[in-house]
Amino acid sequence: MSDAAILINTAVAVIATVVLIVRFKVNPVISLVIGAAYLGLAVGLGVKKTVETISTGFGDIMMEVGLLIAFGVLMGSILNETGAIRRLVEHLLKTFGPSRLPYTMGLACATVLQSIFLDVLLVISAPLARRLAPKIGRLGTARMATAMAISLECGIVFMVPGVGALALAGLLGVPLGKMLLFGLLIVVPTVVIAIAIMTFLFRRGLWKEESDENHELFEAEEPLHDDGAPVAVGSPFRNTRAGRDQDAPATDGTAGPAVAVAERTRTEAPLILLFAPLLLSLLLIAAGAILEISKVQIAPIQFVGEPIIALLIGLVGTCIVGRYTVGQKRVDAGISAGFRESGQILLLTGVGGSLAAAVTAAGVGDILGGFFTASPVAPLLVVWVIAAVLHIAVGSVTLSAITAAGLLAPIAPALGLDPVLIALAAGAGSLFMVHVTSNTFWLLQALLGQTTRGALKSVTLGVSVASVVALGLVSVLSLFI
Repeated sequence: MSDAAILINTAVAVIATVVLIVRFKVNPVISLVIGAAYLGLAVGLGVKKTVETISTGFGDIMMEVGLLIAFGVLMGSILNETGAIRRLVEHLLKTFGPSRLPYTMGLACATVLQSIFLDVLLVISAPLARRLAPKIGRLGTARMATAMAISLECGIVFMVPGVGALALAGLLGVPLGKMLLFGLLIVVPTVVIAIAIMTFLFRRGLWKEESDENHELFEAEEPLHDDGAPVAVGSPFRNTRAGRDQDAPATDGTAGPAVAVAERTRTEAPLILLFAPLLLSLLLIAAGAILEISKVQIAPIQFVGEPIIALLIGLVGTCIVGRYTVGQKRVDAGISAGFRESGQILLLTGVGGSLAAAVTAAGVGDILGGFFTASPVAPLLVVWVIAAVLHIAVGSVTLSAITAAGLLAPIAPALGLDPVLIALAAGAGSLFMVHVTSNTFWLLQALLGQTTRGALKSVTLGVSVASVVALGLVSVLSLFI
């Protein structure tokens, strides 16, 4: 088959996958498998080889990141049950003050909280951010909404153990410790710079409170304490699954507010203790990566620095702390929720590997490798554009990053770049234009009291600014590695 025919069939497979997801609302997992199957058959692999390729691609990526995703999501789900997010935000408010809250909360969501599944983290943290917005002063809603959007989306693709970062590292063969170190170098300045740029634009008249905020939905908001923390009865976590109000009467009639308050007071642990297992696992992964980069052999550190072992240690530690803090029943509830949340993530990541394997078997890597070798276009820019176009079409940051990585994995050697740069550039591109096809867009619009017009500014424009900033930082990083 000619090179042109292979490229055309590859394009048809990707476009068909997008159309199935967007137009016909077919589940992304099913759509990606259909796209991979079409490509294998269209380029002449045959039925048996196509099925083997899809299965092998799925298995290979699960071997790389399957347990990592599961451990990370479980750890984050238990942290939800302990109330760690609420307490962290309250601590940040007291320590750094209202004016710096968008930056401090944004950095926390983009880094240490990335083990928590995005939708869950958003539902838990957004109502608190909305209630704290008036404490910031003028433009409080705009600044908090933008900070939440930028940090949540950037954390997914840049920060281990964010599901997008894990998938990108696995598909492109990037050691997880290396992804953690370089992802941290990108995500921190990206979040800070993007929030600063959006704040500047808001102060120059971009944000119009009368048309960009929706106050009618929240006329009956509960008051805040003087330090910005919600009052107990009006907790922003009431009626949410993972962060229900600790002071609300139990639905089964077994405990009232006084009992709940007493129990919370008795078991409340220092905030650093709640996050200590997660922080320890990240430090162990980073230590293992540093040893690998420096080519130093220290067997015990190398063992505990292996990502699977490090996250397992973090998960066990989080279970122990959770049992001490909220009891075994709540820990079990967190684990059950984590299993539910991780199922589709694992399947989506796996079929991303199936598509990557089909692209490799079709020979697309060799064809595009020659193009990139002869092209004057900056390879990182091309990677960014591919991921950006996929995101505009599909509307999912994680899915577009995984699909872009699957397409780019076969041509990574031809680009002459360190694979971590390709992973970071694909992640940056997948952030571009979060818009109305994204579930996150509507969650941020509703939970933070914005109109659709306001969300287009804080979410779509804000995250797009972060996408461009991240591309610039990745390009600068490419000069040194």
